Amino acid sequence: MTPRPRATLGRVLDDLGSTLLEVVAGRVDPGRSVGGVVIHDPLDPPSMPSEALVLGVGLAASAEIADVVRAVAAEGAVGLVLRVPVDIDADVRQAVAEEGLVLFGLTRGASWAQVAALLRSLLALDDLGGVDDQTLAGAGAGDLFALAGAVSALLDAPLTIEDLNSRVIAFSADQDRADDSRKETVLGRQVPERYLRELERRGAFRALYGSDRPVYLPEIDGAQLPRVAIRVRAGDEILGSMWAAVREPLSAEREQAFVDAAKLVALHLLRHRAGADVERRLRAELVATVLEGGPAAGDAASRLGLAGGPACVLALTVPGEESEPSSAEADLQRVAGAFALHLAAVHPRSAVAPVGGVVYGVIPLAGDGEGADLRAVAVAEEFLSRIGARSQVVVGIGGVAAGPAELPQSRADADRAVRVLRTRPSGSRVARLTDVQISAFLLELGSAMAAERRVPSGPVARLTAYDRRHRSQMAATLGAWLDAFGDVTVAAAATHVHVNTFRYRLRRVGEIGGIDLADPDARFAAMLEFRLRSMVDHPTDEP
Repeated sequence: MTPRPRATLGRVLDDLGSTLLEVVAGRVDPGRSVGGVVIHDPLDPPSMPSEALVLGVGLAASAEIADVVRAVAAEGAVGLVLRVPVDIDADVRQAVAEEGLVLFGLTRGASWAQVAALLRSLLALDDLGGVDDQTLAGAGAGDLFALAGAVSALLDAPLTIEDLNSRVIAFSADQDRADDSRKETVLGRQVPERYLRELERRGAFRALYGSDRPVYLPEIDGAQLPRVAIRVRAGDEILGSMWAAVREPLSAEREQAFVDAAKLVALHLLRHRAGADVERRLRAELVATVLEGGPAAGDAASRLGLAGGPACVLALTVPGEESEPSSAEADLQRVAGAFALHLAAVHPRSAVAPVGGVVYGVIPLAGDGEGADLRAVAVAEEFLSRIGARSQVVVGIGGVAAGPAELPQSRADADRAVRVLRTRPSGSRVARLTDVQISAFLLELGSAMAAERRVPSGPVARLTAYDRRHRSQMAATLGAWLDAFGDVTVAAAATHVHVNTFRYRLRRVGEIGGIDLADPDARFAAMLEFRLRSMVDHPTDEP
């Protein structure tokens, strides 16, 4: 194995620059290695790895910054990250110049936990980089399907590589030599349920994951060929397994080759997972930057491929009032992955990321004329039809943004539409803000009154107070009459009283409430008061 160079300052800036980090002092040597990430703690100085990048949490005063620059540089650090704006005076600049250290600024809104996780993921990715230079029977570790083919050649048996959920990650090309059950597994990219039940019944997974050696399974119901399997493990973590369809137990030589191959596959899977984790987190940061706007939004949009042409924002959420928060979060993660795949199939320049409990998608559009957002409606409705009626996902669609600068407003529109959809237990699960704008306005007005602890006052309030004192139904009478558009017969039936009784109550409503029922403005005000009172009594949370 030939190790690759470790992460460098240039790589850090390429991956995280403009969005999270900016250089505020010092000169960046792109080839200078980064050997670790530590958090500065003046009360408990950390153990400093060579060529560390130090996170200066809480550092603000210029004198303190200069002291820390000199202290960490003496320990071999290559850079210090501070929250912007950074107070840089002559002393700080002199310290940076003398020590040859780079001072980075971390953008506002990004958490220290996020930047630490991203930097450590980058380092983990490069620590596994040597796997690119390691081969097995001429197959590079960068191609898991080639590895599956190489292992198949060593064992002279068709092979699959599977994750912990028995999903097929890669397979060799010689599956025509396997039996029908293996072909079904490869075609479906998943071990069929009936075979999983049989393997669990026989304790195959318990034996497989409990041993470093291959496990031979001579007979499996429904399979014509025996199987030999080995777990793929990195340290204490099991990443998956390899399965070969064989005609007899492996020889000692082939068994050892299987064991050695599992180690190489583990390195590949670790590297692939680390790279995917970095990419996922970075993409989420880029999407969040675009949707929040600001100086870095344009560069983030360019990196996402969204810099040119109209686009709009889709907001998805899974109402979680009736489930545990952890369950709702798991549902949201599943939805985010499925939605990303769906939008990628619709448009390669789309972007998806969960931000603050909502999954946002940005989709380019063909134009920005009237009805351009109907394309986004069709995409959302197709996605909901694919994930099925069991999902409670709702999708709000923002207005068309002519460019990246207008995407934050499109996001705000999508959020408002989602909020309306969450208040409706049935009906459409997709809406543009233009479809629900009045309802959104009423919700915002109700939330503002609830936040100020103000209850709407007017005829309905007076009738409600009268009902509490006299145990009467005056407010209900007015509500039924308004709901029936002034049809006394229908309103009387709805309240289960005689028509004449209802007319008498209606006259009393006018006297007690001080409302002229013949005045259309008074009727509208009363209807609005009913709606706002219900919202203040039962406020709806923001998505």
